[in-house]
Amino acid sequence: MATQDFLVEIGTEELPPKALKTLSEAFTAGFCKGLDDAGIEYGKVESFAAPRRLAIRVSDLADAQPDKAVEKRGPAVKAAFDDAGNPTRALTGFATSLGVTPDQLDTLETEKGAWVVYRTVEQGKATADLVPDLVNQSLAGLPIPKRMRWGAHKSEFVRPVHWIVLLFGSKIIDADIMGLPAGNETRGHRFHCPKELIIPTPDAYELVLREEGYVLASFAERRDKIRAGVTRLAQEKEGKAVIDEELLNEVTALNEWPVPLMGAFEERFLDVPAEALISSMKEHQKYFHVVDNADRMLPLFITVANLESKDPQQVVEGNEKVIRPRLADAAFFYDTDRKHTLESRIDALKPIVFQEKLGSLHDKSVRVASLAKKIAEAIDGNPQYAERAAMLAKTDLVSEMVLEFTDLQGIMGEYYARNDGEPDEVAGALNEQYMPRFAGDDLPRSLTGCAVALADRLDSLVGLFGINQPPSGTRDPFGLRRSSLGVLRIIVERELPLDLETCCQWAAENFTSLTVEDPVTPVVDYMLERFRAHYEEQGIGAEVYLAVHARRPTRPLDFEQRIQAVEKFRQLPAAEALAAANKRVSNILVKQGGDSLGDTVDTSLLQDDAEKALADAVDAQAEKVAPLFARGDYAAALASLADLRETVDRFFDEVMVMADDESVKRNRLALLNRLRNLFLQVADISLLPTG
Repeated sequence: MATQDFLVEIGTEELPPKALKTLSEAFTAGFCKGLDDAGIEYGKVESFAAPRRLAIRVSDLADAQPDKAVEKRGPAVKAAFDDAGNPTRALTGFATSLGVTPDQLDTLETEKGAWVVYRTVEQGKATADLVPDLVNQSLAGLPIPKRMRWGAHKSEFVRPVHWIVLLFGSKIIDADIMGLPAGNETRGHRFHCPKELIIPTPDAYELVLREEGYVLASFAERRDKIRAGVTRLAQEKEGKAVIDEELLNEVTALNEWPVPLMGAFEERFLDVPAEALISSMKEHQKYFHVVDNADRMLPLFITVANLESKDPQQVVEGNEKVIRPRLADAAFFYDTDRKHTLESRIDALKPIVFQEKLGSLHDKSVRVASLAKKIAEAIDGNPQYAERAAMLAKTDLVSEMVLEFTDLQGIMGEYYARNDGEPDEVAGALNEQYMPRFAGDDLPRSLTGCAVALADRLDSLVGLFGINQPPSGTRDPFGLRRSSLGVLRIIVERELPLDLETCCQWAAENFTSLTVEDPVTPVVDYMLERFRAHYEEQGIGAEVYLAVHARRPTRPLDFEQRIQAVEKFRQLPAAEALAAANKRVSNILVKQGGDSLGDTVDTSLLQDDAEKALADAVDAQAEKVAPLFARGDYAAALASLADLRETVDRFFDEVMVMADDESVKRNRLALLNRLRNLFLQVADISLLPTG
């Protein structure tokens, strides 16, 4: 089948920079899915994304769908012909519906009899006829939260669409996309080349835009150029550019023809915390900051212009004029805030509502301080430091700096606490309370920071569950999922000996307005459920999680140790047989009374050698693993219990559990219960897969 290259370009007004990469990837994925569903063969696929365009180029796209064999079954042969062999109404009706005569039909022999069938070859549709709908479908499926209309157009998109390129080889595909006729004319840079440009063939697309239009259509090419340029400029000043990948992507999405330029600001601004300067430059101006070899900030910044100026110094000076008042504001806020201590701001939290039924931020601070003190005691931290840090934790929210730069909450609290003369651990905890801020983020370094971070999250969890406002599938306004994962990570990775039930009970005792009778159990269950996705991301199967979760250990560190032990046990040769045996034992015990059965074995009632051997082996293992369980060495305990495999297999091969003698039967059930209880001290391994 003949093939040609294909190009589609959607020309728009400036697209949202933070969404550009996502839109491009989704557009390409949707179009390729359409080709796959239509059965059209194609080669290499390339995506292009710039501020005013989304484009896809497909190499070696087939001219048409492949021809497809079609078989339609009609009535049974018995019903298709009468006794004289003439077609019945059923057959003629079937033939008429297909536009053929009965003699053009075949028969199909099956196990259930013979059927009349119509066989034909359906010719594939031309690709040029199918592509417009595939493009429209892909555009309709883009992840756009809110679409807009423009002018008199009825079409809706994330931004107004002004031109469409649709080429198959050198020919324009005659179609309307987003209410506009397709052509072969694109547009160049808004300032360097404000005119229409002809794209003769798909393979000339980026060359025409680069050489004539001052546009680098490839997102990856622009990003690499910006990274290289920014790095080079910093090195020329014996510095190092700090390139945040998120900011790099955003700057790439803002520029069609990127030109990095170096600017400077007064050294006096370096007295302001670096985080405040970076926030001002990064969030508002999209600048990259520069540090020295010791990672100290330099009074330099790198901006990326969207044009090649004849006088770049004028562009630099313009940016310096813009950033100067912003940095001056940050310096003013910093100087003003330091005139008041954090302690003097505590009362300012009283009018600020945390949650209508749970009180103000001041109320929350008092609760968190009480809880942090108890947690600090439990983890051998400093209770006084934890209590103090928790009372000061939210005070920077009413500072001028944080009111202007909200992403600096906690960070400025630490600076101001040090300025006030607070102990280092207290000051550090004011920033550490928000850790981890996102998946993979650093954890609090100090025990005081851990205590405050845990207390803050647990207070929110217990409080909101306690007024019956848990997160739903679509709503989690207080970030309780993230808070739960933070609690688990801190306890597990910092190896803290905390019990979730105890901590949640402490938190519940600080409330007076909860409406749920038992807020503790649902919170603990909710947090333990977060472990499932956490372990799946680590490649640990759900069955391992379920085996441990069945025992509901409420100490996260203990939960983690059990998970790792079961995962290690699962790799042992004996694991599958022992899991199957446990499943068999569990089923037998459930049918015979379950929890009402004891596990005390009367040795005088043991009759067969196999059951005596199992009783001896279970006694020996119980004595051996007891100290291992006591110190939480579950991996060693399960490795030891794996030695029971042959004895257990022999027992089931040679012993009839359901003996006629009731006392012998109950004694054997007690032995099996004793065996199962050994494993249940770690997990319910009967839930592991048994092949």
